[in-house]
Amino acid sequence: MSSRDAILQRIRTALAKPGAASAAPPPVPQVWPRETSQPAALALRFASELKEVHGELIRCTSMEEARQKLVELLDASQWLSIGAVDTLLTRQVAGALDPAQVAWTRSGWPPAEIAELPAGLVAADWLLADTGTCVIACGTPEERLMCYLPPACVVIALTRQLAEHLPAAWQEIARQTADPTRRGEFVFVTGPSRTADIEKILILGVHGPKRLIVILVG
Repeated sequence: MSSRDAILQRIRTALAKPGAASAAPPPVPQVWPRETSQPAALALRFASELKEVHGELIRCTSMEEARQKLVELLDASQWLSIGAVDTLLTRQVAGALDPAQVAWTRSGWPPAEIAELPAGLVAADWLLADTGTCVIACGTPEERLMCYLPPACVVIALTRQLAEHLPAAWQEIARQTADPTRRGEFVFVTGPSRTADIEKILILGVHGPKRLIVILVG
């Protein structure tokens, strides 16, 4: 028996013991203490960090205002249409658009067609204030590619989805990932795609979207 087989056998033996599969996960270590959970303070920090990574923020007090801002964004950017991941939030914010302007994700959508869209609309599950990061649950390859392939990515989120940092959101993320029926992955988006050469000249949009716009409602 090889070392690999021996390790796998020990794992199988441990999992076969009664109650092994239902054992409670260990507590989440407090790597970074939480200093505040106030939405207003978190929103200010998120806005500051997002600006530092060349992202754009649109603050809205209501979903009705967010719908109008999305219409204005399409007009100002001269986007004739937009791709969108089908979620409750994206359906709500796209409510003022002409149905012909929105292409909703579908199974087997060729990546080349997704890349031809001028922008993709996705919904965030969490916003991390300390880095200006959007955490997006993607259940299918098409949903994940909507974050990457169009030249602009528009993220819709609510202020109640703000967390101070990753450890503050980790317990809920871990709970969701422990669901055996769950498929897909979480995508962490921190600003538009950017890279720099040896002379430290920053170039946006080389490996992904050139623009990241977050519509924050609340």
